[in-house]
Order: sequence, then C-alpha cells, then structure tokens
Amino acid sequence: MIDILWRILAAEYLLFFSKKGNMEIINPSGKHVVKVETDFCGRPLTLEVNRVGFRTTSSVLVSYGDTVVLGSVVVGTKPVVQDFFPLSIDYEEKYYASGKISSSKFIKREGRPSDNAVLIGRLIDRPIRPLFPKGYRQEVQVVATVLSMDPSFRPDMVAMIAASSALMLAGVPFDGPIAGLRIGRVNGEYQAFLSPEQREASDLDLVVAGKADGITMVEAGANEVSEDVIIGGLEWGLKMIQPAIKLQNELREKVGVTEQEYSLVLPSEEVQAKVDAWMKGKLGDELRTQDAVERNHLIDEIKWQMHDEFSQEITDEEAGITAKMSEEEKMTTRTQYYDEHFRADYSEAFELAVKKDVRKHIIEDGIRPDGRKLDEVRPLSSQVGILPRTHGSSLFTRGVTQAMNIVTLAPLSYAQLVDTMEVTDGTRRYMHHYNAPSYTVGEVGRLGSPGRREIGHGYLAERALIPVLPSEEDFPYAIRSVTEIMSQNGSTSMAATCSSCLALMDAGVPLKRPVAGVAMGLMMDGDKPYVLTDLMDAEDFAGDMDFKVTGTSEGITALQMDMKVHGLPIKVLAEAIEKAHAGRMFIMEHMLSVLPGPREKLSPYAPRIEKLKVHPDKIGSIIGKGGETINKITSETHTEINIGDDGLVTISAVDGASIEKALAWVKSLVEEPEVGKIYQGTVVSIKDFGAFVNILPGIDGMLHISQISEKRLAKVEDVLKVGDSVKVRLDAIDDKGRLSLSMRRVPQE
Repeated sequence: MIDILWRILAAEYLLFFSKKGNMEIINPSGKHVVKVETDFCGRPLTLEVNRVGFRTTSSVLVSYGDTVVLGSVVVGTKPVVQDFFPLSIDYEEKYYASGKISSSKFIKREGRPSDNAVLIGRLIDRPIRPLFPKGYRQEVQVVATVLSMDPSFRPDMVAMIAASSALMLAGVPFDGPIAGLRIGRVNGEYQAFLSPEQREASDLDLVVAGKADGITMVEAGANEVSEDVIIGGLEWGLKMIQPAIKLQNELREKVGVTEQEYSLVLPSEEVQAKVDAWMKGKLGDELRTQDAVERNHLIDEIKWQMHDEFSQEITDEEAGITAKMSEEEKMTTRTQYYDEHFRADYSEAFELAVKKDVRKHIIEDGIRPDGRKLDEVRPLSSQVGILPRTHGSSLFTRGVTQAMNIVTLAPLSYAQLVDTMEVTDGTRRYMHHYNAPSYTVGEVGRLGSPGRREIGHGYLAERALIPVLPSEEDFPYAIRSVTEIMSQNGSTSMAATCSSCLALMDAGVPLKRPVAGVAMGLMMDGDKPYVLTDLMDAEDFAGDMDFKVTGTSEGITALQMDMKVHGLPIKVLAEAIEKAHAGRMFIMEHMLSVLPGPREKLSPYAPRIEKLKVHPDKIGSIIGKGGETINKITSETHTEINIGDDGLVTISAVDGASIEKALAWVKSLVEEPEVGKIYQGTVVSIKDFGAFVNILPGIDGMLHISQISEKRLAKVEDVLKVGDSVKVRLDAIDDKGRLSLSMRRVPQE
C-alpha cells in the first residue's frame, strides 16, 4: 500500500514539473534549468544553465553533437590593485571526454596543459579580452572544460561559445556575445566542423571569431592559398556564426542577468588634461628616429621629467612634511606621497598621450614614429651559417628586432609523440620552438619554462613553414627549429618565421618554396582605415589591429589577426590582407639575396639517412625474433634503424660507410629472388639428387646434381659439402614458389 502511494506521488511530481513534454529540473538553489537550442551548421546547438556549477558566478553547459563543454566564470569579490586587467581564460582537456587514458607511462592524471590546450586557450582569449572596457580591473576567471568529445570534429569552437555564453550571464561589462568557427575548404567549398578525414583533404584551416556586426579575431594555416580564398572564408564564417550569437542573446533574456557594479581605473579628465597640456611640444618631431632604443630612452626621460615636476607641486601640508625634517627627509617624504597617490594616474595619462600622438601623426601626416612611410619596411639584414657546429643557422634582423634560428636534423624516431585528449594523435615531425627572455626588451626577469605567448609565437612560425616542407619519403628527417630572440621591437613571430626559413635552407632542407612573413597594423579614423606595413611596438600599442601574414610567392601559409576594437567589417580586413602581400614579397626578396635556395649538401655534422621501402610483410625479417636481427645490425654497423608501419626503412649514421653496410644487410633480408640473377649461396644440405643452397636469408633453392658440373657426377659429395660457398644462377621459380638453381649456367670469370 505504501509502495503504491509513493508511486502515485512520484507520478504527480513528474507531471507537475514537466513542461511541454520535457522534464524541468530544479537545482539546490531552487532555480529551474533553462535550455535554449538552435540549428548551427547542420547540428543542434544547445545552451543550458542551472544544471551544474552552482557556486560559480555563471556556468553554461553547451552541447553540440556528442561534444559537451562546461563554460564557467568566477568574478572576484575582493578589489584588486593592479595596472592590468586580471582576466584568465583556460581550456581544460579531459582525456575521459574522448574515452582515452593518457599514453604516458608514468602519469595518467591530467597535469600541465598540453601545447594544444594552451593554443586553444589563447584562441578563445584573443577575441574576448578586447571586449572589456579599458580600465576594468576586476578579477575574472573563465574556464572551458571539455566533458565529452565527439570524435567527428574538434571541440575548440564549442568551447569558445561556452566561454562567451558564461560571460554573458556573469553580469560583467563584456561587449559580447561572440562565436567562432574553424573553417576548412574541401574541393573548393567552405565547411565547418570538419572530420579528421576532411581536415586532411582541406587546403585551409581558418578560425574566424566575431560578433553580430564584425570580426574580432582571425587565425589561419593554409596550403599556399590566395588572398581571395581567405577573404571568402571570412565572409562565410561571419555569416555562419550568427545563429550561435542569437542563441546566446536569447539565453541571456530568458535567464535575466543582474549587472555587477564596477568602476574603471582610468586617469580623471582633469589629470589627462593636465598631462596633455604639459606634454604639448615635447613629442612629435623630436621623437622621430629610426633607433627605437633611443626613442624609448627619450620618452622615458620625458616621463621622469614630468614626474619630477608634478611631485614638486605637492605641498608640505599634503605630504605631512614638518619643519623639523631635513631637506633630504622632506624630499623623500614628498616623493613617497606622490608615488602612493599620483604616480600611477599620471603614468597612465602619459601613456595615453603618447599613443594619441602616434595616432595623430600617422593619420594626419602619414608619418610613423621612426619616420617611415606607411608602407615602408624597416632596414633588413640577414646572415646564414653563423654557428659552426649546428646543422643550419641564421640571423634575421629587421630594425631593432633580431631573431637567431638554429635547425637540428635527426632520424624520424626523434619526432615528438603527441598525447592529447583528441583522438587524432600522432607524431610531430617538424617542431618550432620560440624563446624570448626578458633581456630582449631590456628588462630584468625570471627565466623559466615557455609561457602562452612563447608557445603561440612558436606555433605560428611552425605552421607557416609546414606546407613547404618535403615529405618524409623524400626527406626522412625529424626537424627541430629553435628561434632565439636576441632583441625585440615588434613582430618577433614574423622574424622567427623568416629566420627559420633561412636556417632550414642553410641546413639543406629541400623546401618547396621559401616563406616570408610580415606584421601589419591598422588604425581607424572614423570609417577610414590606415594600414601600416611592418608594425613596431609603439604603433602596435596605439593601433586598432595587428595582424601577421606569412606565405610564399604562390600564396598564404599562415595568418593571425587580433582586433583591439569591438569588431571590424570584412571590407577593412580585406584591404589589410591585400596590402600585406607587397610587404612580405619585399622581405622575401631580401631573404633570397642572402640565400637563393636550400643548400645542395647537408652539414657534415648532420646525420646521414638512407631510406628503403620494403613490403610490410618483410618487416618481421628485419626485426627478427625478439628484435635479435635488428639489434645485431645496429650494434655491428653503429647505425640507427627505424621502420614505419608502411614499410619505410630509414638508416642513419654519421658516416656513409656504416650506412652502406647496414643498407646492404637490410636489403639481403628483404630481397625477393629474381630469375636470371647470380647469387653467392651456401650449401645447407645434400641429397642423393642434388643440394639445397641458401641464396637469401630464409630462402633456399634446389641445385640438381645435373646442374652442378658439365661432367656427369656419381655423387653430389664428389664436388660439394655442407657449408661450401658457391655461385649459382636462379633459373626458374615454379608455381609453388620452388627455386631451381644452376652452377653450370654461371658465367666463367
């Protein structure tokens, strides 16, 4: 009876909380689950709140196909005193999301983010960060956690939508929403959410992020595509992300958001006006110099002069100075009071004044801080082969920015194993690493592992060169390219690209075509864009967009665009992309004047590698039982042998003689018997009717008694015995694979 009553109550409970046939769940806070859905690129996209993440400021569960991503936001409640916006955006890979356990032998728990996770975190961060107002200092943490991953497409763009959706509900001054798409091009058609097979066939990997009315971030890798292909992808992407943007606005309306109170840390109008008036006549022509270090030094001197003068305006009463104090104590007390109450505001006002001056002269006079025209590249200088023992090296200098690159070659077994949440793991044969210590900008800093910026810059330079690398079969080497930034003043990632291309050619890597890169800038004056070629730091800080383009004479290989304004129309981006072509071709001409193409020979210090393609069925013959055969070859010839699943055998050593010995040995193990060929064989057994002779490893043939000698023999033993080395000719192979040998038909020497 009690059981029946409970069932009735449960049924009434379900009926009461059901809505339009769907169960409406209530979380511990008494809030109903809110769910919205739309069609997005052919699949349902669902946003759901109040199911999980009860202690966050806001959480959104995003589902797309079998991919589920939790976007969560926590906004700090304590006031922060910092001179930057403390926003952190992280992308969390969870191996369980794709049904995997890490392949690491010792560590199975997720630890430090993989490079892939860092790059996706940056990808989500870059279109979001500029959409907060300047001067916002509240601490904000955004985490996108992949809980389930559909193997048919990458989850990164779902994570971007999750991060944006959560921010839209957090009550922070975020000028969103945004959405993004990773776009490919297969058979000339743009597609999103590509499968691994489609990505392999695509000549484009383009990420477009934007708002309802403009694009906020672009990143691309491409197989030498034209500018028109990129522009077409931007137009297609902006159109296709609109349903995801509308869905986020719909969710915000349904949930109802309480805006959080905040204040912006900006100089007051009074402070800014005072600084602007003081600086009048101190900037402009006096600071135009090609020497960026000298210019920065002059600006610092003006800044210190300003602080000195303004600090003297502090009255004794304000600073708490008494008559009993010595002059030195008075000066110290006044300076301390100024530093605590005024220095930060005046410094920020000073920086804004410098930026306004840079913009003013570029827009009104067409003159840049170092005196260049808008389309002019800084002075270029390059060298190759500068390090005696490395396999390839270069030094690329553009203005004050300087990048040294070192290339190291190794057998394919040294390729990096990639272990991530995503199913499409494998090996990374070409690795570009980028280092930029603090001394490269004249600052004191702690040395440590590479940060997100270093990983991102290295990846951009890496993907710029991947389309022109030779295939593994043509050039069976693992390649590590390391860029050591020596000095920087803008666009070190493009310097890294150019220097790595030169070092690869210096190492003798047979690139399909050389690659050059250029950084471009953009300043908007109303609707009119001003495009700057070869961006430097001062222009970057004062500009509205910076973007980098790399490519060959045939097309673009990589692209990265970051907007500092809240979205730009495609027409403006198209103009910037088109103007970048002339800049990178100018730099390409300089590079080719230093080294016209890859060197014909490798460095004498690089390992020599010979390759041999065998039938996969023959791999076992090379390896032997328990690796006995291959271990014997490598130990006796002092070589390294690598065998791919497809039967590609590579043999490497420092000297050619060792390689030749090992190569002959491997060939003998996999060689197929050839009719008409003469073999040096060994007698392995004797019968009444003839002898069995081993001509290749594991392959014996029958030498009939009639084929041993021109004379008639009574017994085989009259001429041969077991262990004798004899020359025989392979006369025939019958339909059962049996070999017939002859000594009589071996030509006499």
